[in-house]
Parts: sequence; structure tokens; C-alpha cells
Amino acid sequence: MVPVRPAAAAEPDGSGAGPGPRLRDWFGVLAMVVGLFMAIMDVQIVTSSLTQIQGGLSASADEIAWVQTAYLIAAVVMVPMSGILSRLLSTRVLFVIATLGFTAASALCASATSLDQMILYRAMQGFCGGAITPGVFPVVYTTFRGPQLATLMVIISVILNLSSTLGPTIGGFLTDTYSWHWLFLVNIVPGLFVAAVVWVTIDIDKPDLSLLRHFDLTGLVLMASFLGCLEYALEEGPRWDWLDDSTIRAAVAVSAVASVLFFWRVLSYRQPIVDLRAFENRNFALGSFYTFVVGTGMYGTTYLIPLFLAQVRGFNALQIGETVVVAGLAQMAMSPFSAYIARHLDLRIMLAVGLGAFAFSMYLTAGLTNQAGFVELFVPQAVRGFALMFCYLPANLIALSTVPSDMLKNAAGLYNLTRELGGAIALATIGTVMNNRLHFHWNRLIEDINPARSAVQQFLEAQTNRFDSLIPGDPNHAAVKLLADLVQREALVLTYNDVLTLVGGVFVIAMMLLPLVRRQRSLMAR
Repeated sequence: MVPVRPAAAAEPDGSGAGPGPRLRDWFGVLAMVVGLFMAIMDVQIVTSSLTQIQGGLSASADEIAWVQTAYLIAAVVMVPMSGILSRLLSTRVLFVIATLGFTAASALCASATSLDQMILYRAMQGFCGGAITPGVFPVVYTTFRGPQLATLMVIISVILNLSSTLGPTIGGFLTDTYSWHWLFLVNIVPGLFVAAVVWVTIDIDKPDLSLLRHFDLTGLVLMASFLGCLEYALEEGPRWDWLDDSTIRAAVAVSAVASVLFFWRVLSYRQPIVDLRAFENRNFALGSFYTFVVGTGMYGTTYLIPLFLAQVRGFNALQIGETVVVAGLAQMAMSPFSAYIARHLDLRIMLAVGLGAFAFSMYLTAGLTNQAGFVELFVPQAVRGFALMFCYLPANLIALSTVPSDMLKNAAGLYNLTRELGGAIALATIGTVMNNRLHFHWNRLIEDINPARSAVQQFLEAQTNRFDSLIPGDPNHAAVKLLADLVQREALVLTYNDVLTLVGGVFVIAMMLLPLVRRQRSLMAR
């Protein structure tokens, strides 16, 4: 076993805790949290600026999506590998290397002059970002206990949620104010700062180079093929009609075969690339399931609400940011109370409140109209922010607080992987459902738009007369196009409401499975 500091000797139930955290521990972990914010924010920071990046790189609308897809695929492959790499190199060395690599890749992204270069550099950025995210939790659970752990977990909860919510807003502001290059240049100074502080302050374990003797290269290739092709299919499938596209079919086939061989390999090899034994712990398995569900809600709503405001309301990046920031502000307002509640309330009850509140927020949001904006979305988003603080914290504690210290690094990688896969599967499912429901609602609405109906005739005549004096060309054609746009808008509104209802239903089902979770003593208790 890799040697650890005395603080790591504490048992999972919180007894026998070692000496309390020092000031340098706080500095180190907070620096790691800044790195965590950067890595997660960069998943979404490009979404509001893809048009500008597309123009700068002379890419097509289909090709530019790879700026985000490349990052996600690389991150998903790296996250589960972080466990064995942190044991091999030590937590500090891996985190610093990953942070410096992330910073260097960010600088390369800003210097990219072609789409091929950008895809390569974004993949490098995602690969390093995937190593940053899981590295925080072993340090937190090894070093902190009681109220200090409560404070840190609340900070991490807020960071995880805010980084996804604010990513498109910050990206839009940087692009509008400066240029799209600043989406990546903004990482350089914080990245160097984080690497320096972590190198000086964090030292919970030592490298174990003996792991190189039986390093499972075959398992690594199988895992990369399995997760990489799966992520590609999930990201690109909705745009290419899934199995109707030969490339998607090939990716699904490779992922399926590689997954079978990968699971056989990790269950039979003496030193697997990923140790799945953590899932034998019921609470870890269920906690990972709940973070998967939280990932679907967090990433799904972060995608849906800004998209609705852009497509239906025509909001710009700043207006979208001013609207969606309500959820983040609600999380920050609830953060001190959630720490207190987690210390004094059964974690299962707290999670049930969070899941139920999130489902309720989806019910409130699913009443969208074509005029919905900041005022109409204020309460639903405030409830969603409240709910996320009540979901993430207990799910994390349920999953990781009972894992033995020698398995914690690997378990943290698996735990984070479930959240990322939850987000990826949610976005793929949302894309497919939206396409299907949009066609359904369009067809139903268009049945009532019969030119023989007097109301339709009156509308077309009124718009034709209006356009006749305003624009050159065929005013009748312009009136028909306006009518078609209105039908498309209403079909979109109905589609968004359907998808939001579906997301809420997932949380209701998850809440019904809570009796399976075993009660445990929280490490956040005094």
C-alpha cells in the first residue's frame, strides 16, 4: 500500500481521526478546487462561442461541434485512469502534471489556426482535465473531518454546479468583449498558480513505481476504445440519426466488443487498470448511481435552459447569463445551511429532499411559454439551485465516505466517471427526444394551420398587407414564412416542456430507490 500521512489512518466511520488539517492543507485543497473549477468549466465554456470559433478556423457547422466532443471523449477516457496513475506517481505529482498540461493545452488552443489543430489541442486539454477532477476527493477525505469536511464539500458542491452553469456565460462575455482566443488564455495564469501552490502544499502519499512492472496496457487500450467510442456515439448520434450512420454503427460495435473484453480483463488481471471492487460496497454503488442522476439533471438543464432562451426568446449570451445565474446564486445562498443539515440529518432524507425539489423545479419549469424569461424562470431556477445543493453533497458522502482509504483514489475516479457519463447520456437522450418531439408537435400543430380556415386567411392577409409596404419581394411568401416560424416556435416550446418533464421523472424514479441505501454515520459529524 502507498504510504500516507497519519490523518489518512482514520476509519471510514470517522473514529480515530488523526491531527486536524493545517493551514497549508487549506491552501492546497482550495488551489485544487480552483483547478477543478477550470477543468469542469472548460467543458461548457465554448458552447456560446462556437460560431465565432467556427469563423476563425474556417470550419463547417458540423465540424465545429468537435471542439466540444474532443474534450469530452478525452476526459471520459482519463477519469477512470486517474486512480492507478495517482498511485503510480502520487496525488501531488499527477495533479501538478495534469494542471500544467491543461494550462499548456489551453495556450495551444488559443494559438490554433485550423480545426485539426484545435481538435488535437482540445483533446489534450480534456485528457489533462480528466485527471484534475478526481484528484481532489482523496485529499479531502484523507485530511479533513467534521466541520472542516463539511465546509470543503459545500465549496466543492458549489464549484461543480457553478462551473457548468457559468461556463457559457463567461465564454460569451470573453468572446464578445475580447475574442474567442480568451476562452483559453484565461486559464494560463490560474493554471500556473494552482500548480505551484499544490506542489508546495499537498503531500499525502508517495509514488509507487513498482506498479509499472504489471501495468495493464491491454486494459488501457480496451478501456480507451470502450469509453472513447461510447462517448463519440453519445455525442454524435443525435446529429446523425444514430445507427443510420455507418460511423456511429462502427463506434457502437467497437464500444460493445471492447466493453466485454474490458470487463473480462479488469475482473481477471492481477493489477487491473481500473479496480471495480469499489462497487461491491452497496453505498458506493448507490451513491455513484445518484451522482449519475445528478449529472443528468445538472448537465441537462445547463444545456436546455440556455438553448431555450437562445432559440425561442432570441437572448444573447449576456441575457442568458443574467437569467441562468439565478440557480448559481441560490446554490451559494444555500451552501452554509446544507453543511449544517448534512451534519445533523440522515443523508438519505437530505438526498430525498434534494431529488424531490429538483423534480418539482422541473415541473415548474415545464410550464414554459414563448414569453418566458427572467421573471418566469426565477422561482423554478431558485428551486433547482436549492435542490442541487441537497443532491450533490449527500450523494458524494454516501458514495465515498465508507470506501477504505487504500481504495479511495480509484473509487474517486469511478465516482466522477459516473457523473460525466450521466451528463453525456443525458445530452444524447435529450437531443434524440427533442428531435422526435419537435417533429411530433410540428405535425400536430400544422394540421390546424389550414389556409381554408378563416383565422388563417385573416392572419395571412394582414401580414401580407403589412409586408407589402415594408419589404421588397413577394409579401405573400413572407407572410407564409412568418406563419411557419410561429408554428416552429410553438412546437419548440412544447418540446422543451416535454423534455423537462422527462428529466423530472428521472429524479422521481431515483427518489423511490432511496430505501436501498444503508444508513451511515457521516464524516461531517462532530
